[in-house]
Amino acid sequence: MSRAYSEDLRDRVLDAVASGNSARGAAARFGIGVATAVRWVRRWRESGERRAKRQGYPKRSVLDPHEAFLLGLVDEQSDITLDEMCARLRAERGVGVARVTVWRFFERRGWSFKKRLATQTSRREQTSPRRGAPGSRRSPISTPSA
Repeated sequence: MSRAYSEDLRDRVLDAVASGNSARGAAARFGIGVATAVRWVRRWRESGERRAKRQGYPKRSVLDPHEAFLLGLVDEQSDITLDEMCARLRAERGVGVARVTVWRFFERRGWSFKKRLATQTSRREQTSPRRGAPGSRRSPISTPSA
């Protein structure tokens, strides 16, 4: 997406049209596209607005109207998963969203749900078993030797 033209250029084009030039003539004089000049002039004549409209889309979520419901789910069950939230939204509110949509909704609000390990990390020894090569006793897919 290209950058917006300056307000000064827009004002000069509109002033040239106001003084009697055509939109095509003003576009050629100031080196901008004819369609751009015509669009600026049409907007100026219809609404009197000379400034550029805001570019881009506002950041909003489908879940914004359901914020109280989602926060109530977290209060009701603190270890609820994102998949369970999606299922409840679909069943109770008729809103079908993906798990990542719910995750982004909470991320934008600064919420994070971290699962805690059942045991504290040991400073002396490793608390989870290492995986071994296939066939060894440490491998989860051990096979008996023949």
